[in-house]
Amino acid sequence: MYPSGGVVCAFHIIDLGAMQILDSRGRPTLSVTLTLAGGATGWAGVPSGLSTGTKEAVELRDGDMSRYGGAGVSRAAALVTGSIFHRLKGRPWHSLADVDQALIELDGTAAKSRLGGNATVGVSMATARAVAASQGQQLWEFLSPYTVRPRLPVPHFNLVSGGMLASNQLDFQEFMIAPIGAPSMAEAVRAGAEIYAVLRRNLAAAGRPTGQGDDGGFAPDFTHPREVLAALVEAIDDAGYTPARDQVAIALDPAASRFRRADGAYQVAGERLSSLELIELYAELAADYPIWSIEDGLAEDDTGGWRQLTDRLGERLQLVGDDVFVTNPAIIEQGITAGIANAALIKVDQVGTVTETLQAMEVCRKHEYARMVSHRSGETVDDFIAELAVAGGCGQVKSGAPARGERVIKYNRLLHIASQRPDLPYGLAEPGGR
Repeated sequence: MYPSGGVVCAFHIIDLGAMQILDSRGRPTLSVTLTLAGGATGWAGVPSGLSTGTKEAVELRDGDMSRYGGAGVSRAAALVTGSIFHRLKGRPWHSLADVDQALIELDGTAAKSRLGGNATVGVSMATARAVAASQGQQLWEFLSPYTVRPRLPVPHFNLVSGGMLASNQLDFQEFMIAPIGAPSMAEAVRAGAEIYAVLRRNLAAAGRPTGQGDDGGFAPDFTHPREVLAALVEAIDDAGYTPARDQVAIALDPAASRFRRADGAYQVAGERLSSLELIELYAELAADYPIWSIEDGLAEDDTGGWRQLTDRLGERLQLVGDDVFVTNPAIIEQGITAGIANAALIKVDQVGTVTETLQAMEVCRKHEYARMVSHRSGETVDDFIAELAVAGGCGQVKSGAPARGERVIKYNRLLHIASQRPDLPYGLAEPGGR
């Protein structure tokens, strides 16, 4: 089913390097470089999340408080060049899936806690790039399952940040625009950039701060989501576009686990809301603004609330599970059985290998759940997720604002793919689309 699972010419890993670099938040992360016999190489810059689910693959950090506040990754780098390289060298491999399975077995834990999910995903991503190069393929071509038609995805641009991503008082974490009605990838990126520029101008004219959050979105001193939504609609209109669910739509990532209190209530703009009251707030906002997608609308442990949210709004809106699914195929299956959400966020570092990420996307396709490929708040100039989004044919990607190098490199890669392959369709895919 997957190129990574199919038989290819045997390849041999002859060198594996890793070093500590900085991510976009100034925290350490891994850079991994892998070389095959014959000279093909692959590189990976490992992303790192701040707003994380409890069941994600574990990042291995040094814990040495005298260096980087304990956040160093020198131990993970040493494991890559030590025990992982020892396991992978000196034998033929026939697929990325085989390499990833070896990493899973070597780690031997459910959460990749022995080697670190940051170490395993770095090696997996670098292997995928090296094998694709050795086969003379673009990475997106190599990653694309045989049963899936590659597709250029609708970019979801973060224009306003809150929650853990910014220092303002907004409880919701991300307010995004999605140029669903754009005729092409190039026009979608243009719309995002132009609306972003107009929003900056409007905020400045109103005396609002235009500093940026971790994802590049602005962090103005708003307190209620309605203030942000009104500002987005105004910016879309001022930029000459149509704010509508089939034109330039709005997507939310409240990241509700972050503002749920110990007693189960949710705190939004100073109000304490029950699960049902928060669901009604979403319904009201979706009635008043062109919202098409809500990610992590309820906390990951609020299973009953998730069912109610899906029953109430699942026919009308895309409801994306992130913390509740963590790109884990088995957990996604469980959530689908429980009637939770109708889409899954896909983050390759959440599960720890590329093969498991592809499997998670296949589970979604099988059950006609939509997929949105996503970056993390701590990013590098690695554009792997752009390739993955095209390969998976999911039709959706988010990489933050149309600003800052670590964000725009993903969008720019999509522009390059679009220019090289004008035959690829652009836009949302059917949830089970292949």
